[in-house]
Parts: sequence; structure tokens; C-alpha cells
Amino acid sequence: MKIVCRIDKTDNFKADEKAENIDFFNPNSFSYTFWNNKNRLPYWYSQQALDLLYISMTVFAADRLCLRKNAYDGWSREFLIFIPVLEYDMWQNAKSTLEEMLNFLSGDKWGFIFRKRILSENEKTNFNRWEKSKLQVKDYDQICMFSGGMDSFIGAIDLLESTDNKTLFVSHYGGGKGTKEFQDILKEKFIKKYKLESRDFHQYYAKVTAGVEDTTRTRSFMFFSHALAVASCLKKSLHLIIPENGFISLNIPSTFSRIGTSSTRTTHPHYMTLFQELLDLIGIKVKLDNPYQFKTKGEMLLDCKNKLFVKENLENTMSCSHPDNGRMQKEIEARHCGYCLPCVIRQAAIMHAGIIDNSSYRDSKFVGGNASKTCLNSYRLGQRKFNPKYAFMTIQSSGTIKYNIEDYASLYIRGMKELKNYLEALDG
Repeated sequence: MKIVCRIDKTDNFKADEKAENIDFFNPNSFSYTFWNNKNRLPYWYSQQALDLLYISMTVFAADRLCLRKNAYDGWSREFLIFIPVLEYDMWQNAKSTLEEMLNFLSGDKWGFIFRKRILSENEKTNFNRWEKSKLQVKDYDQICMFSGGMDSFIGAIDLLESTDNKTLFVSHYGGGKGTKEFQDILKEKFIKKYKLESRDFHQYYAKVTAGVEDTTRTRSFMFFSHALAVASCLKKSLHLIIPENGFISLNIPSTFSRIGTSSTRTTHPHYMTLFQELLDLIGIKVKLDNPYQFKTKGEMLLDCKNKLFVKENLENTMSCSHPDNGRMQKEIEARHCGYCLPCVIRQAAIMHAGIIDNSSYRDSKFVGGNASKTCLNSYRLGQRKFNPKYAFMTIQSSGTIKYNIEDYASLYIRGMKELKNYLEALDG
């Protein structure tokens, strides 16, 4: 699939008649709220950070527009992205790293053809608005991703309990229910508990209007790129904290079925390494940091620095990969399905930590239909095939791991044990 990205109305570039167009000046093509942010930070966005943002949104749009079922193997697609950039030479130098990173992240083949651009009229207007703004500037020492999930909730608690560094929390949400609602609830909890301000939380919406493909592995790239754009406004070397349990970040399929390949590679060690290489190449001075890379979800819960606060608010976090699927059954509020892999790992972790779970699940007993029963069979088959002796090899199944092999193998074994105990408890 060929995708032509245009950022300004004056851009008349065309590839060919078969190319899909993504026009960021047209909400009927791509709707996003990045420029609606009125919080005043110390500096304006760097040009390479703006480029990264638009690249990530174009990639996300392409991912949503091209159905995997139409690929020759029913999964892997080929993309050629035509996109204008402010820092042309820099991106030409980083092109191969960008393509390699995205190939790994989504399991597709990505190619980019860059062309030089200048600031769009929209960017100039927003710069002038920022420059004339009389709002008080607020600086930050670090940025933390805040998805509304249990891992990001624990990550935020641990940061706020252990350091006086000023932290900016960045969230993303798309269409449907089940993301922003939980982010909003937790945001108010944190403001009250830790005396934070509303402007310490940035929430960004982004959605390609015609997108229907739901595997969207590239969503995390766009999610992070919003935070990196904000980080460039601070003009300092800092950490972007990405809290996610290390077990799920390994992205090891529960079996050799397609169920495992659909899961995310958001914080896989290989992806994080490539992303860091990309940031270094384009001069964005941010260190990607997952402090829970060697912890299971259950261990994150047990080690949380405010256990009472996390217990009181577990039901206000959302871990499910499709929280609004209940609309098919005329449900009004979003809730956990109970049987997708993130839901199962969540429930296993809560059981491991010995916490009463008051969260709402649609089908945590795997009795609701073919989808949940298929998942349960997959998890059980994965447990039967699991051999801890070969953990050091299995952890390589979703991507190359060159360092800390023993630590990752141990993590995998502990994660599988949490999952095993939960599945066995289901049988009573």
C-alpha cells in the first residue's frame, strides 16, 4: 500500500492514483488534538520531534487502513510512505533504522520516501499563539506514559512516592470507550492524593477516520511520539518512563497460534533498542526507560510503593485489549472482557498479590462463547508446551535478545508460573 501524507493545504504532491492520502489539515481524513494543548512549556517543539510525530501518525493511519486479511499470507503487508519532513538530511540518515524498527514492531515491511517541507500555516499559527501566551510556564524533570492501565498506574504511584522530580504524564486515546474514561478517573485520584495539577496530565486524541484494521501494533509508536514531541519542549536530557511488566513485553505467543502474534511489542527489548537508536540518530535527547523490564505484573503489584492506594483503585484501571466490545451486547459502560491475554495476566497478577479484585469482567470464567473458549484452550496448550529448561531459547521467539539472557529467562519462568496458578485455580 502507498500512503501520501500531506501536512499543509499547499502541498500538491501526488504519488499515483492507487495511493491513499492522509491529510492532517482535514479532520475527515485524520482527526487529532495535538495542537489543542494549551499548556505552556518552556520551549517550542523541535523540528525533528514534529517530524517524528507526523511520521508516527501516518504509520498508525496506514496500519489502520490496510487490512491484514488481504495480505498474501493473511498477515504481513507492505507499505511505502511518502512524507514531507522539516529535517530532510537527518531523516535520510535515520531511514534504515526507522524502517527496521517498524518492520519489527508491526511484522510488516515499511519503506519511506521523504521530501523537504517548511513549517505549515497551522504550525506557524500555534507557534505565535504559544509565543504570545501569558500562561505560566511549567518545567518538568521527566515524562511518564500514562495509559490508564494497571502497569502505568503502578508506575505513576512509584514515581510520585519515591522522587521529588516533577513528572509530566502523557496519555493517548482513540475512538470508542474504555480508555479516556479510566485515564480521567485516575487523573483526578492522583491530583487529590499527590496534590498535582491538571496541567501535569496531557491527553491526546488521534484517529484515522476510515481505519478498520484492529491489530494496530503501531499505536505505541504514535503514543510514544506524542510524549517525545512534548519532551523536546523541555530542551534537556531526560527519561521517558514507560511502565510495563517485563513478562508481557517479551511478547511470547501463548501457543504457535495467531493469537500470540496479534499481541503488542510495545516494550520488547529489541524494539526499545531500535527506538533508542533512532532517537540518538535524530538528536532527541531522551532515554527510554522501562523500570519494570524484569518484573512480572504480580511482582509490580507486590512491590508497589503505596499498596493501599493501588488496592483502592484497581477497579479504576483498564488492562483489556478491547474494552468496548460489550457494545455488541448493548452494554453502556466499558469493562474488561476477562479472557484476552492482558486480562488473564492481570487477573493472575492480582491473585498472585493476594488482592481482592473488584474489577468488572464480562467473561472471566471462559464460558461466554467460542472466542473465550478458544483463548482458554490456547493458554492451556501453551502451559503444556512450556518447558523451563528451554526458557533461554523461548524468550527469543518474538525478537532477538542479546543481553541479560538469564534475567529474561527467569522473568519468563516466573510469569508463566503466575499464569499457571491462575488457570489451575479456575478448575477449582
